[in-house]
Amino acid sequence: EGMALPQRIIFPPEKICMDWQQRQRPGAGLFNLGNTCYINVILQCLTYTPPLANYLLSYEHSQSCQQQGFCMMCIMEAHVRKVLCSSASAILPGAVLRDLKFIGEGFEYGRQENAYEFLRCTLSAMQRACLSGWSNLDISSQETTIVHQIFGGFMKSRVTCLSCQAVVDSYKAFLDVSLDIRAASSLTTVLEDCVTPKELDQKECFKCSKCKKKVAASKRVTVHRAPRVLTLCLERADQWTGTKISKFVEYPEYLDLRPYMSDTAGQPLLCSLYAIVVHSGDTCLEGHFFCYTRASNGMWYKMDDESVDSCDIHTVLGQQAYLLFYSR
Repeated sequence: EGMALPQRIIFPPEKICMDWQQRQRPGAGLFNLGNTCYINVILQCLTYTPPLANYLLSYEHSQSCQQQGFCMMCIMEAHVRKVLCSSASAILPGAVLRDLKFIGEGFEYGRQENAYEFLRCTLSAMQRACLSGWSNLDISSQETTIVHQIFGGFMKSRVTCLSCQAVVDSYKAFLDVSLDIRAASSLTTVLEDCVTPKELDQKECFKCSKCKKKVAASKRVTVHRAPRVLTLCLERADQWTGTKISKFVEYPEYLDLRPYMSDTAGQPLLCSLYAIVVHSGDTCLEGHFFCYTRASNGMWYKMDDESVDSCDIHTVLGQQAYLLFYSR
């Protein structure tokens, strides 16, 4: 309700398979060519995202791709196949490094960059590839690509007039959620705070259409439609001081999204953790990224550039996580 329906469905959601279609040991590690760890962790987390890997391994994209030159979906398809099917212990993500400037204009080869920024640019580049060949699509239709069908959800923002209780709802699509962890000790406390109504300050004062004047109002943001894969960034850079927030924030293996939804009634909406990215280093501008992913065999592995080592869930849950990937 209140949301525009798409005029076209680019990728039908019923074609998405959330479980691995083939189970195997983990694939290859990725060589670091000097400050490329931020690329490696995101490529590994995306490779072990089951609905995305299933789609890319099916060749469905490349068989119909009309794009000349750079196509992020074709690059990802070739990369995932190489990682999961290679007998080598490590491979070089050569095509990604070669086309770095097409993925994100700000990226410079050999310079330390941010993994979250690389994730966002990679998903955007994949989205652009999915829209290639389509023209005059409305916004709602653009949000039906395979990228949005996997990673996309919708937030609902409800502003309530504190004088007459009139409400105004608006909706916004998202591919990831960034969370302020300065005051939090756990992921659930951060999420509870996110959905708690906040009174708007005078600068943001709200003109109520019923009261016909600017009034005090409160705003509540909830998850209106949950994504199949939820990507969370625990903001480690303090916006005020620029220093790194190095504290441990507890996060669960299984997360119920129901309490944070617009509609809190009904069945639990369970997501399970399948990948995390960790940043080690004293400041946000230097250091090293590594990740933990759950392979198709159900086992967890620490992936640190070319090394891939098995580990247990307790190790995974004890990290100073930066990015968390949950799958429905």
